[in-house]
Amino acid sequence: MDFKKFLEIESKEAWKKYIPTLSIDSVIFSFHQNSLHVLLLKMKDMESWGLPGGYVKKTENVDEAAVRILKDRTGTENIYLHQFHTFGNRNRSEDAFADYDDDIWYKQRFISIGYYALAEYSQVNLVIDEFSSAVEWHLIDNLPEFMMDHRSIYDKALLTLREQLNNHPIGYNLLPEKFTMPELQKLYEGILGKKLNRGNFYRKILRYDILTKLDESRRGGAHKAPDLYSFDLEKYNSALKEGLKGGW
Repeated sequence: MDFKKFLEIESKEAWKKYIPTLSIDSVIFSFHQNSLHVLLLKMKDMESWGLPGGYVKKTENVDEAAVRILKDRTGTENIYLHQFHTFGNRNRSEDAFADYDDDIWYKQRFISIGYYALAEYSQVNLVIDEFSSAVEWHLIDNLPEFMMDHRSIYDKALLTLREQLNNHPIGYNLLPEKFTMPELQKLYEGILGKKLNRGNFYRKILRYDILTKLDESRRGGAHKAPDLYSFDLEKYNSALKEGLKGGW
C-alpha cells in the first residue's frame, strides 16, 4: 500500500479518535558528546524534517497526550516536559498535504500546543512508526530543512530554554548523574549559543552551592582526569525557586 492511500485510511480513524483542529508538537533536546541535539523525524514521502508530534484523543487530557506522544517516540515517559507556546497561524500545515482531498484529517487547520522535553541521551530509544521513514538526533548547529512551520516551533523552544535556564532544572535533566565541570559549561554554551569564560563560569556555578564534588574523576583521557560532580537536588531546587542570579 502506498503512503497516500495509508493516510487516507488512517484519516477516517483519526476523525473518530481525536479532537479536531488540535495537535501537539514536541521539541526534544538532549546533550551528547558535549553538544546539544534535537530529535527530528522524516515523514514518509517527504524530504524535509519535522518535530515529533501527534493529536489529542477525545478521552485524554492535553498533558496526558503529550506524555503518550513522547513515550511513543522515545520509548520512555520519564522525561522532563514543559508546555511553552501555542501555534495557530493560518495554513501552517495544509500546504504539506496539497495533493490530498480537502476533507482528509491531516490537511485541516490545526492549533498546535508546543512542548519542549529534556531527555538524557542514553535513556532514549528512537522509535520509527508507520508514518515515518527516519528518526534521528541532529546537532542544533547543523539542522536540516524543516517541514511546515516546525523551524519556528524549534526556534521558540530554544529561546524559551535560554530564558528558563536560571529557574528550571534544565542541567539536571540533560546531564547524566555524574558529570565534569567542562561538560556542564559545554551544556550552557550549547543552550546559550555562545562561548563562556571558564574561570567566570566555574566561580559563578560554585557560588550557587548547587553541586556536590565527588571523590572520583573521569578516567580515560590523555590529560589530567577531571573531577566529577553531581547536583545537590535539594539545594538546586531551592535555588531555582529564587532564580540563579546574574546573566551568563
